[in-house]
Amino acid sequence: MIKVGIIMNGVTGRMGTNQHLLRSICAIIKQGGVKISETETIMPDPILVGRNPVKLEKLAAQAGVKRWTTDLDAALANEADTIYFDAQTTDRRVEAVKKAIAVGKHIYCEKPTATNTKEALELSRLATKAGVKNGVVQDKLWLPGLLKLKVLRDTGFFGRIFAVRGEFGYWVFEGDTVPIQRPSWNYRKADGGGIILDMLCHFRYVLDNLFGEVKAVSCHAATHIPKRWDETGKPYKADADDAAYATLELEGDIVAHFNASWCTRVRRDDLLTIHVDGTRGSAVAGLRECWVQPYGATPRPVWNPDIDQPINFYDTWQKVPNQQAYDNAFKIEWELFLRHVVKNEPFRWSLLEGTKGVQLAEKGIESWQKRKWVTIPELKA
Repeated sequence: MIKVGIIMNGVTGRMGTNQHLLRSICAIIKQGGVKISETETIMPDPILVGRNPVKLEKLAAQAGVKRWTTDLDAALANEADTIYFDAQTTDRRVEAVKKAIAVGKHIYCEKPTATNTKEALELSRLATKAGVKNGVVQDKLWLPGLLKLKVLRDTGFFGRIFAVRGEFGYWVFEGDTVPIQRPSWNYRKADGGGIILDMLCHFRYVLDNLFGEVKAVSCHAATHIPKRWDETGKPYKADADDAAYATLELEGDIVAHFNASWCTRVRRDDLLTIHVDGTRGSAVAGLRECWVQPYGATPRPVWNPDIDQPINFYDTWQKVPNQQAYDNAFKIEWELFLRHVVKNEPFRWSLLEGTKGVQLAEKGIESWQKRKWVTIPELKA
């Protein structure tokens, strides 16, 4: 058994607790580790790091983790802990990751990796120079719905893809009458909040990996709800963008359009849906399910606003069956990264790939401010 110490910083937050600690690292431990051969298994050994000792102690007990500390420097000094994982708020990430790189830790972190491209690229270059392995969470790629889209693409179902449309979002309550269901820092610029920085990082890796590299962006955003209430019930000015509307040009003359909003009420199949149109067929994927309509089964609507619509369009789509077992998307990528660290297996989702997401967010903000299309330049490693 190969024991791998992991410094997990910032996992007392919702995402860090649920997806990374409980459903990934603890799940891997419970299954007996990551089996890499008949005689070798990787076993994670986490230490939880944060600023609140009460939260840390409670979380450690819940997760069955023995080690926790509020002293990041002391954790980094332990040579037995070879991986540093960061799930803090974005504005704290760069400083901590730099510290970890400086002492030779392998880096795995949430996105966005920084609040701007310059700092994100600096982290990538520092990690490369230090010779440490590095990766960024790009979890959507392993969601069942998107894996089904990938199979459709790889088997030629679509023919030539020419358009991709994404709809993401839901109503996030303001907090005055109904409790909030997202952290308040998401809506404050000073704390690294904003939906462009949050979601365009996701859209970049989804588009790059499934459909084609992003070449240009036209983006408009807004702060539709300017006043919200925080976790203590105190009102505050919500000055970060809470909705974004982006059109993107992809390689291969593919046009993509993604809406992201925390101020919309859902009437679609899931909180995120991706609609792909091709010459031979179309598909709509949610987080877990996917529906298809091939050319030969496409209905022939006729425009007539004077009568009730005779076609139930939902009924004309076929649900894609589950052709395999699907594990937790975060856990899958964690296992791939652990294999990368221990066995040097390929892992393409690096800090440089994470930088591309920050770059798209930055260019999206630039497009919004300048009210124009902005080209996405190639990043130099």
